[in-house]
Amino acid sequence: MKERKRCLWARKDPLYLPYHDEEWGVPSHDDVHLFEMLILEGAQAGLSWITILRKREGYRRAFSGFDPSRVARFDEAKRARLLEDQTIVRNRAKIDSAISNAKAFLQVKKEHGSFASYLWSWVDGRPIQGRYAEQSAVPVKTDLAERISKDLMRRGFRFVGPTIVYSYMQAVGLVNDHISGCFRRREVAKLS
Repeated sequence: MKERKRCLWARKDPLYLPYHDEEWGVPSHDDVHLFEMLILEGAQAGLSWITILRKREGYRRAFSGFDPSRVARFDEAKRARLLEDQTIVRNRAKIDSAISNAKAFLQVKKEHGSFASYLWSWVDGRPIQGRYAEQSAVPVKTDLAERISKDLMRRGFRFVGPTIVYSYMQAVGLVNDHISGCFRRREVAKLS
């Protein structure tokens, strides 16, 4: 059987395959998933995505299934336990930002009805369709990612620089950056 053509990054580790083939770039309107990806993308700062994928289940357990209401209530004792938890990235700044981001997330949700409504308003509810033949042509940030980053920071979010925000946009489907030869490109485009 002929192997499907995929984005170059997805061929680097077998763990990438289900993430690439089933999740990356799929438009998400689910607030729990959007919160999960926001926390995971922030946790990735300075690390590789494969490190975070390997720890994803640990994050789900440690961060209460990514329920922002529960995470927003984490206290000092919970923070101390998280710093000892080997199933996640034990970085105080990233743990603290996940908790403060949960509070900011809930505020955005209160203002807009859902975080999804806020996020998707940046693209008028329709994913941007990237048109890149080579992985090397895909940008690491864009003007839109810079604007969203600034707005998130203004709202109190942390670990949301423009590169992290663009990666987040790709992950949750605001942008379809599957390369033109990738079998998922057309499939994901049909989901918009």
